[in-house]
Amino acid sequence: QVQLVESGGGLVQAGGSLRLSCAASGRIGSVYAMGWFRQVPGKEREFVAHITWSSGGTISADSVKGRFTISRDNAKNTLYLQMNSLKPEDTAVYYCAARKFGGTYTYTAAYEWWGQGTQVTVSS
Repeated sequence: QVQLVESGGGLVQAGGSLRLSCAASGRIGSVYAMGWFRQVPGKEREFVAHITWSSGGTISADSVKGRFTISRDNAKNTLYLQMNSLKPEDTAVYYCAARKFGGTYTYTAAYEWWGQGTQVTVSS
């Protein structure tokens, strides 16, 4: 099992920045990659960004490219999401997730473990 705990959410004005963290514990050796998703009420959970744990290779959704950066600190077993130039439409609950295998990375079903989520609210 892998446990994930997000932090760093909050209220920020449009154009501002936030950095989310996701602390991982447990069987970290089982983790192949991690990702960030977000969800607003009434909508499906949406892929934001993905990182391969060993190589550090990253992929981001078009909606956040150039504004959000995913990274990880292997020594601290922590995943980050640096969010700059935030927009009101970025308002959502943000979740980190971990997966054991490669392949398709945009679907929630590809991830075995999830955090509890952290709220990000961007005011206009």
